[in-house]
Amino acid sequence: MAAVMPTWTPPPEPAPAVKERLPKLSIYNTLTRSKTPFVPVDPEGKKVTWYACGPTVYDDSHLGHARNYVSTDILRRILVDYFKYDVKFVMNITDVDDKIILAARQRHFLEQYILEHPQVDNQAIESTSQALQAYILVHLPLLANDLSLSSFPSLLQEKYGHVLVGKSLANDGTPPGDKEAKVKMHIKTAASAAEALADTEVDATLFYHKASGVLRPFLDTKLKTTIDSRDHSVFTTMTKEYEKRFFDDLGALNVRPPDVITRVTEYGPQIVDFVKKIQDNGFAYEHEGSVYYDTKAWESSGGIYARLEPWSKNDKDLQADGEGALSNDKTSFKKSSADFALWKSSRPGEPGWPSPWGEGRPGWHIECSCMASDVLGEQFDIHSGGIDLAFPHHDNELAQSEAYWANGDKERKQWVNYFIHMGHLSIQGAKMSKSLKNFTTIREALQQGLWTPRSLRIAYLLGNWRDGLEITPEVVSTGNAWEDRMTNFFLKASDLKRNPTSHSASNGNASANDSGSVVLKALETAKARVHDALLDSFDTPTALRAMSELVTAFNSEKNVPDPTTFEVASWLTSIINVFGLDASPRDDQVGWSGIDIPEIAKDYVHAASAIRDEVRRQAIKGQITDPIGAAGVDTSLTTKLPASPAAQPYQAVLCAFQTEIETALSNSSPAKVFLQLSDKLRDGTLWNLGIYLEDRENQPALVRPLTASLKEERDNREALAALKLQKQAEVKQKAEREARERLEKGKLDPRQMFRTEEFSAWDEEGLPTKDKEGNDVAKSRSKKLKKDWERQKKLHEEWKVAQGK
Repeated sequence: MAAVMPTWTPPPEPAPAVKERLPKLSIYNTLTRSKTPFVPVDPEGKKVTWYACGPTVYDDSHLGHARNYVSTDILRRILVDYFKYDVKFVMNITDVDDKIILAARQRHFLEQYILEHPQVDNQAIESTSQALQAYILVHLPLLANDLSLSSFPSLLQEKYGHVLVGKSLANDGTPPGDKEAKVKMHIKTAASAAEALADTEVDATLFYHKASGVLRPFLDTKLKTTIDSRDHSVFTTMTKEYEKRFFDDLGALNVRPPDVITRVTEYGPQIVDFVKKIQDNGFAYEHEGSVYYDTKAWESSGGIYARLEPWSKNDKDLQADGEGALSNDKTSFKKSSADFALWKSSRPGEPGWPSPWGEGRPGWHIECSCMASDVLGEQFDIHSGGIDLAFPHHDNELAQSEAYWANGDKERKQWVNYFIHMGHLSIQGAKMSKSLKNFTTIREALQQGLWTPRSLRIAYLLGNWRDGLEITPEVVSTGNAWEDRMTNFFLKASDLKRNPTSHSASNGNASANDSGSVVLKALETAKARVHDALLDSFDTPTALRAMSELVTAFNSEKNVPDPTTFEVASWLTSIINVFGLDASPRDDQVGWSGIDIPEIAKDYVHAASAIRDEVRRQAIKGQITDPIGAAGVDTSLTTKLPASPAAQPYQAVLCAFQTEIETALSNSSPAKVFLQLSDKLRDGTLWNLGIYLEDRENQPALVRPLTASLKEERDNREALAALKLQKQAEVKQKAEREARERLEKGKLDPRQMFRTEEFSAWDEEGLPTKDKEGNDVAKSRSKKLKKDWERQKKLHEEWKVAQGK
């Protein structure tokens, strides 16, 4: 029996000089399920080869995909920009598979149908009705009997109402899951088509939009056999469009493009050769035009199958997911249930390439094996993807690639040394999924302002790349707080270039000397902590905490020398650039872009701010003389037209503020008027232009862009003020109401208040002396009645006063 390959073979020890130079980096390796010292295949230890599984391009990418690609980008940047490796990064584009074939055909047939029926004619209505019935029969079978448009809402509530309110399909108390999520999705699709049919007078565009979910599969079932398997344009038209959108989305998220992009449709002949060699090596067999990997033959030769997730080896659901449409076929011919397709015989309506086994197309897993081997060779360093790809995709890749490179009795190489898998992203406990249609696309999230590229990346950095990440309000809040803390520090550091301070250790300032020493020590500690964290399998959460604590240490000190501040800012800037938190860094830039006001606004806003600083300084002293002259503002700023029309609003602000101050001076206005004008500039005029002046003690105001946190802070402050006013108004209204009720009660003369049937005799003041039976009123009761009478007398006197009597 052949010797069994080890689960993982460590890369060869590098030469002593190379080993000494290499960083002591460990990476969590799915092959070992542990942190493993990272040693590149390159004998010099400089080059790193990396293959990343790219997208299946049939729809827009969502935030779950972004977790994978942004996290991958972060790790790649750390290797390149921090550890200075020369990384060759290869990404594939899956532009042919079962999902793509189905989506492309359905889109093609729907577009054709709409061209043939641009208006909602009788045939369109009939086709949509048939399509809805067919859809319900497959996906919502409880509705299939006696269904009509009129009965649809009530029948839907009767049969699936419990699912819609969050119960399981079985309605047995078990928690709902993916099955229920799919039912809800199908209900939404069917209900949308039913709405379209109920209002056929609606605009055709809206009709087809609502009905598309049922029309697509219906038309595909009828027409798919009309597709020419050699004409790939039906499929590539769609995949090219979504590939472009994918890279546009990644660009918006500041993800670096791959060094090499490979596409399945461009590798048809090479994949045929790759599969043929695996078969020639004895590790594959053919059945009815499809070729299957022989897991038993591989294991008999000493290979190991399912090295990444051995516990998933016999998972029928995962196996079926990996086989796609072939999972519906009879599998009794397979030598093992774990065997999987390398090459699939093309069915009617599917694209095909010529092969020794007939017209066919690549299996899902073989594409990556062929393309990665073609670009990177027999062995490379890193293979990455989402954790859901570990089995069967990556396990199958590993087995078939090593079977391809197997050469008789020659010692077999490990195809990949390090598998790294990114954790899932979930929101409110639900994993994002295209099949469940419960996702937010990247472009939607950015366009709607749900996230910025930076805030999204920070959220991913706050979690370990290999762990699942759930987006909760706490995660969002933590990310925003970290970003604000860094932004505030960078603003202060940037402002020092315009407004240098006088405290400097070089001038013999003991306080500055002490502060500088404390901050420099904190800087060295932060550098060491970040370095150790990145060596420890790219531990970015720890790195971000170290950066935050450095800023806290800086903020705790007063009179920090400017050079020390710049040194801290320079290092923090270098790390945020390593993490890709700035899309357009400049060599001379402190911090990240977007924390400064527009360039065309600077001269005018800084001039207005300087005048305001002088106004406030003089107002606090109690004597306002000539703040405009004292501010030393360039007069040409208000007399010459700006070079750019876009600068005119900012010049208008400066001119208006200067005029207001001059008017107040000519009127000899009190200091409070000048302070009110200063507040108006800060809280109104500039605020509405997206600029904020942050007042500081004994320093010029800090000019900064308006941020979401500043807006939220002001909104909260205004909401609290409004709540306070509301409560005050409620208290006043209550008091007024009670006063009215008191006066109304005081109308009654106390001499008349007890003249009721309850009593039969009264004294001259109207107090009862005998009850209705003629008996004397008891003394105890008389005392109580007297007290009530006195209270009413007081109320009555108040009423008479209010009436002017």
